[in-house]
Amino acid sequence: MRKFKLNIGNKIFGGFLILIILFVLNAAVIFITGNGIDQVVKKSSEIIRPSKEAISDFKLLVTRSKMLSINWVYVQYNVDDKEALKVLHSQDYPALKDRIEDLQKSWEIDSQRYLMDTVKAEFEALLEIEKDIMSQLVTFENYEDPLVKLLAEDAIESQVIPMTASIIEKLDKVAQMQQEVTQESDEALTDATVRLRSITIILGAIIILIGLLSAYFMARSITNPINYIKDVVVKLGKGELVEDQGKKFNNDEIGEMAIAMDNLIQGLRSTTIFAENIGNGKYDSEFKPLSDHDVLGNALLEMRSNLARVAEEDKKRNWSTEGLAKFGDILRRNNDNIEKLCDDIIRNLVTYMGCNQGGIYIIDDSESGEPFMTLMACYAWDKKKYIDQKIHKGEGLSGQVWQEMDTIYLTEVPDNYIRITSGLGDANPKSVLIVPLKVNEEIYGVVEIASFKMFEDYEIEFVQKIAESIASTVSSVKINATTQKLLEESQEMTEQMRSQEEEMRQNMEELQATQEEMQRGQSEAESTMEAINSSVAIIEFDEHGTILNANQNFLDLTGYFKDEIQGESHRIFVNKDDKASDEYRQFWKDLAAGRSKTGEFSRLGKGGKVVWLAENYAPIKGRDGSINKVMLVAMDISKFKG
Repeated sequence: MRKFKLNIGNKIFGGFLILIILFVLNAAVIFITGNGIDQVVKKSSEIIRPSKEAISDFKLLVTRSKMLSINWVYVQYNVDDKEALKVLHSQDYPALKDRIEDLQKSWEIDSQRYLMDTVKAEFEALLEIEKDIMSQLVTFENYEDPLVKLLAEDAIESQVIPMTASIIEKLDKVAQMQQEVTQESDEALTDATVRLRSITIILGAIIILIGLLSAYFMARSITNPINYIKDVVVKLGKGELVEDQGKKFNNDEIGEMAIAMDNLIQGLRSTTIFAENIGNGKYDSEFKPLSDHDVLGNALLEMRSNLARVAEEDKKRNWSTEGLAKFGDILRRNNDNIEKLCDDIIRNLVTYMGCNQGGIYIIDDSESGEPFMTLMACYAWDKKKYIDQKIHKGEGLSGQVWQEMDTIYLTEVPDNYIRITSGLGDANPKSVLIVPLKVNEEIYGVVEIASFKMFEDYEIEFVQKIAESIASTVSSVKINATTQKLLEESQEMTEQMRSQEEEMRQNMEELQATQEEMQRGQSEAESTMEAINSSVAIIEFDEHGTILNANQNFLDLTGYFKDEIQGESHRIFVNKDDKASDEYRQFWKDLAAGRSKTGEFSRLGKGGKVVWLAENYAPIKGRDGSINKVMLVAMDISKFKG
C-alpha cells in the first residue's frame, strides 16, 4: 500500500484552514454572547431602569399632591402652590401616566401591572377629592366660611392623607418588584460578561497553540535545496515548468543558484500564463518582464496593447451596432403612437446604457401661443415633480439644448438639479447627458439621461445617433397625425361646403347684381369729380400741410408748375405776417384734429403775385379714423377784391 505523503502546500492550507475555522468559531461565539449582552443592556436601558425611575417619580408626585392640597386648605395666599397643584392635575400626572402605561406593556410580572393599575385608579380618585376641595376654596369668602373650611380640612384629614399613605405603600411594593427585576437584569449582564471573557481566553489560547504547532511542522517540512535544483533542471530539460512549492534556501552558493533558478521558473511561468490569457482574450492580465532586456516579455506586452485596443474598438462598435439595430426595431414597431414610442425608447435606452434615470421631452407646437416642451416619457423619474413639467425655449439646460440645438454633457451636476432615488434613499448623479432630437436642422425635443457613472465618447455618439432616429420617427408620427387631422377637417369642410353650395350660388347672383349697380354709381361719381376738377381749383395736403397734389386749375391760379410745389409746405402761399401768427398754427392744428375750415384768404402765387381765394378745407379720414389728407377746394375771387 502506497504511503500517503502530505506536501507543504497541503500542510499550509490545512493549518490556515484550521486557524480560519477557529477564528470564525471565536467570532460566532463572541457575536452570540455579545448579542445576548446587548439585549440585556437594551432591556435594562429601555424598560427596567426607566420603569424604576417612573415609579420613583410617581411616589414623588403623590407626595407633592398631598403637600400642595394641604397648602391649598391651610395656606390661603400661597398662589405658587395652588398653581403647582393645578399643573400637577392638568399636565404632570397625565404625562407620567402615559409614560408608565407605555412601560407597563413590557412588564413581565402580572401582579406588578395589576398593582400599578390599582395605584393609578386610587390616585385618580384622590385627584377627584382634591379637585372638590379646590372648587370649594376659591375666593376669600370661601376661606372665611367656617363650614366650608371645616369640610375641606376634614377631607384632608379623613381622605387625602390616608389615601396618600395607601398609595405610597402600594407604590413601595411595585418599586420592590421592580428592584428585584433590576437585580436579576444586572446579574444576567454580569454572568454574560464573565462567560464572554472566559470563552475568549480559552479560544485565544487554543488558536495560539495550534498556530505554534502549525509553524513548527511547516518548518520541518522544507526539502533539501539540492534535490529541488536537480528536479528543476531535469524537468526544464524536458520542456516542463516546475510548480512553485514555496521552498526556502540557505544563504550560500547553492541557495543563490536555487533562488536564480526559482526566479527563472517564475518568469517563464508568468510569461506562459500571460500568453495563455492573451490567447483567451484576457487583456487586463498583469505581467512584468524579467528585465528591460526581456525581448519576449516586451513583445508580449506590445502585442497585448495592440490586441486590447482592437478588441475594445470592436466591443464599442459591436455595442453601438447592436444598440442601433435594437432601437431601430423599437422605432419601427411604435411609429403610430408617440407616447408608447417615447416610453419604450427611454426605458430601453436607460437599461441598455446602464444609466439610472432618463426622460424624453417632446415639443408641443400645436397651440397658437409660444411652443413648449413636455415630459412625454420617463424612467425612474420623480414623477410628482416632473410629470406635468413645461419647458420653454432657453429655460433650464433642456431649454438651452432646444435653443442651441446642440448636446450638453454635464459632469459637475448642481445640488437639487435632479436626484436619483431608490427605496433606500437618493443621491446626486455624477453626470447628465442632454441630447436634442434633431433631424434636417429641425428639432422635435430632447432626451435627458442621468447616471452615477461618466459617459464615454462612444456612448454620447451613440445617443446622438439614436436621437436623430427618434427625431425622424417623431417627425413622421407628427406628420401622420397632422395628415389625419387635416383629412378629417377636409372631410368636415367638404360636408359644410356641400351644404352651403346652394346658398353661395344665390349669394353670388345677388353680389353680381349689386356689383353692376356699384359700377354704375362709380361711373357717375367719376363723372361728377371730373366736372368738379375742371371747374374749381383743388389741392391736397397731408395733416402737417405738406403739398401732395394739385389740379391744373390751382396751378393756373398760382402760376406754379406741379413739380415746383409738390413736397413744399402750405406756407409758400401765405404772407410773412400770417406765417408767424398763432391763428395760422391753430388753423392747421384744427385740420389735423379733423375739423373743417372755410373762408376768404389772400394768397401768394409765383413771383409774389397776390390772389384772393374762397377756400374750403376738408380733412379726409381713413377707416381707422386717422387723418389721411386734407383737401382744399378754392375759387378765384380776386375780381371782387379789387
